[in-house]
Amino acid sequence: MRQRKAKDLDKRLQECSEYIVPLPEDGGRSYGEIGSKEPTFQTPEHEAALRALWKECFPRQRDLYLEIGCGKGDFITRKAAKDPASDFLAIEGQETVILRALEKAKGMPTAGQTEEAGQGPLQNLKFMMTFVDHMSDYFLENQLSGVYLNFSDPWPKARHAKRRLTYRKRLLDYGWAVKPGGFIEIKTDNDPLYAFTLEELEAVGYEIVEQTTDLHHSDYAARLVMTEYEKKFHSRGKNINYVKALVP
Repeated sequence: MRQRKAKDLDKRLQECSEYIVPLPEDGGRSYGEIGSKEPTFQTPEHEAALRALWKECFPRQRDLYLEIGCGKGDFITRKAAKDPASDFLAIEGQETVILRALEKAKGMPTAGQTEEAGQGPLQNLKFMMTFVDHMSDYFLENQLSGVYLNFSDPWPKARHAKRRLTYRKRLLDYGWAVKPGGFIEIKTDNDPLYAFTLEELEAVGYEIVEQTTDLHHSDYAARLVMTEYEKKFHSRGKNINYVKALVP
């Protein structure tokens, strides 16, 4: 859906600049194939640039968790507020949408803001304004402790299956950036996408440790932090599909 440009967008983004991770100076090009494990996946120069970037952004070198497609930031700001001992990164390609998340993180007044996010600036959360095609464009191998994919576009037509964020080559790509034993956690209201995702996880050999077709009638901790969409669907009685898989 095309978003209406927010009022004073550039000015407001600048006011939140301390939370924005700059894109690599080389444009984020690793010259690799999705899911590749070859040693030449990243050029040495690109890897060195990324090491310097992430050391500056997250100097404490703690567990780092990534949400791909954070929307207005309800989920990631609550996760960061609840776990100050870890670091969090959110990626969103639409400036108008990510602005709402940035202002939540900074503690600015925002309509419908969660209680945790409204209590003050979050120091363990940053954002990137981009779309990710290859994890190696922006991340190091085994850098992340976990990846969250929440209510991604289902791309319902069969010919668009490779565009789904849970397509097997994308799962392998995420796994390249996740340390062994780390996780990929997925929520969706779309039942066909969920079935597809389970098949893709099995195809790439990731171990499924939690799964349910009705998250909010389960005991899984993932039900405790909801996205904006999740709150809406849950209030309407729609089941939320959920799966957590470990990267070998």
